[in-house]
Amino acid sequence: MTRRVLVTGAGGFLGRHLVQQLRQQGYAVRALLRRPLTGAVGEPAFPAEVECVVGDVCRPETVAHLAEGCWGIVHAAALAQVNPARDPAVWDVNYGGTDTVLRLARQAAVQRFVYVGTANVFGFGPLARPGDETHPFAGRRYGLDYMDSKRAATALVEQAVREWRLPAVLVHPTFMLGPGDAKPTSNALLLELLRGRVPGYPAGGKNYVHVHDVAVAAVNALTQGRVGESYVLGHQNLSYRDAFRLMAEVLHVPAPRWPIPTPLARLYGTASALGARLTGRPGRLNPAMVAVAADGHYFDAAKARAELGLPQTPIAQAVADAYDWFKTHRYV
Repeated sequence: MTRRVLVTGAGGFLGRHLVQQLRQQGYAVRALLRRPLTGAVGEPAFPAEVECVVGDVCRPETVAHLAEGCWGIVHAAALAQVNPARDPAVWDVNYGGTDTVLRLARQAAVQRFVYVGTANVFGFGPLARPGDETHPFAGRRYGLDYMDSKRAATALVEQAVREWRLPAVLVHPTFMLGPGDAKPTSNALLLELLRGRVPGYPAGGKNYVHVHDVAVAAVNALTQGRVGESYVLGHQNLSYRDAFRLMAEVLHVPAPRWPIPTPLARLYGTASALGARLTGRPGRLNPAMVAVAADGHYFDAAKARAELGLPQTPIAQAVADAYDWFKTHRYV
């Protein structure tokens, strides 16, 4: 009998890849979408075999009994908003939505629950000593509801493992690049580079991973990995200087040449935040975003490579795949 898996956040950047990977691995898929598919440019086009259901994890009455008949759940619905830094809606989705889906999992007695978090719930490290799953949360100092809510949601899943014996595995992607980013979200940086809107590079850096690799490891977590364990899903650690150079080379555009002094970036972030308060509209930056960009958010994904079969597609390929997708869907 084919195992049915519920995917929340199925219409998002990662969600569409999760649905595809689940189908490739032979699962039946129930895809939760916040709104009906319309056929708009960039929207996922799921095959007829995918059961699409419209609902909202922030409104439990719209998803009641959604997990009935499902063998497993991959919970990927999230709001990855960092501007403004504080927004109750982020908590509603990331924490409240996770609580709702956990209760669905318990009600349906699913055999596996895969929670998609973020590597930011762990402590990062420098290039020479990247962070991993053993490093305690270091993001509280930024004052970002996104990081704080994801840390709280992670604790909620861990609590369900202890108290309900929920068979959950937690996967935590780093910065994802690749095709299918319709909003766009993380891949928006590539469009900014293409349009010559990136004047320089900040002092820090981060870990990058192909979105397809994340989907493979997340789906593998349905049958691999250890219950209650967390896994960082990442690949290459790059300073912003090196990352922007790599991206620019693939995109055939000039790379940003000048470092942005952190004090100047802080001043701009503060001015943007002030402008946002005066106008009621978010600015391009805020102080929390500047603080994050000044640090090196580097991680080691060795545990996921060993236990979840996390692939390691070159980041240059992720950039190229994203660029090809943007061209195909008339974003550029």
